[in-house]
Amino acid sequence: MALRVKEWAGLRLERPLVMGILNITPDSFSDGGLHFSLDAAIAAGQRMLTEGAAILDIGGESTRPGAAPVPVDLEIDRIVPVIRALAADGAVISLDTRNAETMAAGLDAGARIVNDISGLRHDPAALPLVACRACPVVLMHMRGTPETMNEYADYVDVEAQVTAEITTLRDTALAHGIRAENICLDPGIGFAKRGAQNIQLLNATARLASFGHPLLIALSRKRFLGEISGEPDATKRDSESLAGAIYACAQGAHILRVHDVAGTVKALRVWQRLTERDDG
Repeated sequence: MALRVKEWAGLRLERPLVMGILNITPDSFSDGGLHFSLDAAIAAGQRMLTEGAAILDIGGESTRPGAAPVPVDLEIDRIVPVIRALAADGAVISLDTRNAETMAAGLDAGARIVNDISGLRHDPAALPLVACRACPVVLMHMRGTPETMNEYADYVDVEAQVTAEITTLRDTALAHGIRAENICLDPGIGFAKRGAQNIQLLNATARLASFGHPLLIALSRKRFLGEISGEPDATKRDSESLAGAIYACAQGAHILRVHDVAGTVKALRVWQRLTERDDG
């Protein structure tokens, strides 16, 4: 389907883009520890670029349900050398953090995008920093923190309430001087949402994609997919993730945040070819 938003962060959005997940943590829910050394992280990032990732999303703090916060200096130590190395290779890097000090350090090291699961609410310095740096930003919907978010997964109408709350995040960003063209929205699949709520929210992709901002969908390997398929092992949910990714793209999602870059790129290539119209 045609995508209404054509460009973001210097990237063309005529077709959905793949954002590869690079967690430099010992405890992320499906890949904790895999890329914890500098060499392993750089190699993983280079592999994802070769496989077709348009963006690398690099984080040094796990945000799985119940995860404890990481000291900012440790978070910076984990990610900055990796960002610096991959940026030197020309990678478009998204910095996955809630902390303004980490944002500043990552941007200085070569990251182009800030991806904040708190929607720039966690750190009071984040909004002015992103506005001052004039960098693209992903505003994600979440209630509470990774430690507490499951306590806030009560909605009367998840679609209406998440839509209203993410609109407030957007409007707050605009009011603080962040340019509209720099904003990307993420409904926060799995963050303060239970299984059926994630499905309802995913069904609202078309509505969220019509807001005039790029829409990022991040459902890769998440628990609700395993609840549908019966697969308890997060590392074995790539098939489920591909099904969800194609479903989201069919409704207008612009960016997919995924673990399996190669599989997603191939699946998108087939889906795009099958949906092309041949007027000849």
